[in-house]
Amino acid sequence: MTEIPYRFEPTATSAELVEQYGAIDDGAETGIKVTVAGRLMLRRGQGKLAFGTLQDGAGRIQLFALAKVCPNFDDFTSLSLGDWIGVTGEVMKTKKGELSVKVEEWSVLAETHRPFPDKFHGISDPELRYRQRYVDLWVTPEARDTFVLRSRAISLTRRWLEDRRFIEVETPVFHPIPGGALARPFTTHHNALDSEFFLRIAPELYLKRLVVGGIERVFEIARVFRNEGISTRHNPEFTMLELYQAYADYNDIMELVEQLVEHLAIELTGSAEIVYDEKPISLAAPWRRATLVELITEFTGETVELDTPIDTLREICAKYVVPIKESYGPGKLILELYEKTVEGNLWDPVFVTDYPKEVSPLSRDHRDKPGYTERFEGIIAGRELCNAFSELYDPAEQRARFEDQVKAGEAGDDEAMVVDEDYLRALDFGLPPTGGLGIGVDRLVMLLADVQTIRDVVLFPTLKPEVFDQ
Repeated sequence: MTEIPYRFEPTATSAELVEQYGAIDDGAETGIKVTVAGRLMLRRGQGKLAFGTLQDGAGRIQLFALAKVCPNFDDFTSLSLGDWIGVTGEVMKTKKGELSVKVEEWSVLAETHRPFPDKFHGISDPELRYRQRYVDLWVTPEARDTFVLRSRAISLTRRWLEDRRFIEVETPVFHPIPGGALARPFTTHHNALDSEFFLRIAPELYLKRLVVGGIERVFEIARVFRNEGISTRHNPEFTMLELYQAYADYNDIMELVEQLVEHLAIELTGSAEIVYDEKPISLAAPWRRATLVELITEFTGETVELDTPIDTLREICAKYVVPIKESYGPGKLILELYEKTVEGNLWDPVFVTDYPKEVSPLSRDHRDKPGYTERFEGIIAGRELCNAFSELYDPAEQRARFEDQVKAGEAGDDEAMVVDEDYLRALDFGLPPTGGLGIGVDRLVMLLADVQTIRDVVLFPTLKPEVFDQ
């Protein structure tokens, strides 16, 4: 086996070489020696001359090897595709105009013991790409670009919020009771405490405790976990940006969302006018605002309200083949009708506002519309990007909403909330008028990177366990 050095020190990346020397004349030699390192991705020989493509984390550079200059030339030309190597030599450009490093010294930094796909064909099996991301990142440039964009999106979001006086925090991942969203949790057991805990489905209730505690603008970029199905837009663990702003309502949060997303689009793609799935989308603010019931009428011609007779609502749902349960009240029926007939058809950005109280247990009552709440969801390209509301501040009303959720759970809703006594105690100390927001970071990156499945923006998506041959 080849002796592998304990460390290696490159002096330049491929991108730096292209930036500094890319404009030199064809056939020119610079007299400048550099040391580069990466994987050997392509190799071809022509007698006493060999070429290779070295790929590092920044890009690619050609290697130019002459038998009379390159030590152990035969060994160099026998390297396997995918081997990690370090090379020292002069920066030059071939007569055909290819910027190169002339191989004057080289060493193996790691050997690949499995066949490595070439960069032209990549990995054709999508599941193999997700299972072997450590290979996919080398042979699928688009994958690497997507995750670089994701990293930049999160960094830019932090900076944008901090510039607006938001403070980033970390809240617990283990919750004694599930809360903060309507979702089925994962459970685990803490041996020392001999207690059941739940992986968080949302950081919401802890973040609002912090607003009670006087942190008036707070956010967390949180990994959250929901024990639900897997699809092109759902992964059991995902990343959510949640923030809360004291003295704000849901109208302020709408402005924050559209400004943040427009900013990210411009910074990451160069324009607020993007293309997603081969269709144009304008992310420029302001976005359209429309109520839930207005959109149902717009797309179906049906007029529905909370005071519509429940049998009529059930008949309308049946007309549009909307699955319902006997326990659903008017608000839940209206939401199910909207999700079946409207949401997937909303392409351009729209804030869908004013959700029924029945399906919004943490939202404040609408100031003008009895039975509704000041809640909105931001929809782009037929999918929910964010959920937000004017926060419910009244502990008595919040207790009543929690108790309604308990009844829903007893009726078979396995996503219903439970009563959180500590959160109610926090509300007793006073929550000021507050606007709150949750944005799905993965879906936002999907939009900006123009990819159609969440697995393409999660480095290691959840998959069925692999069975290895023994």
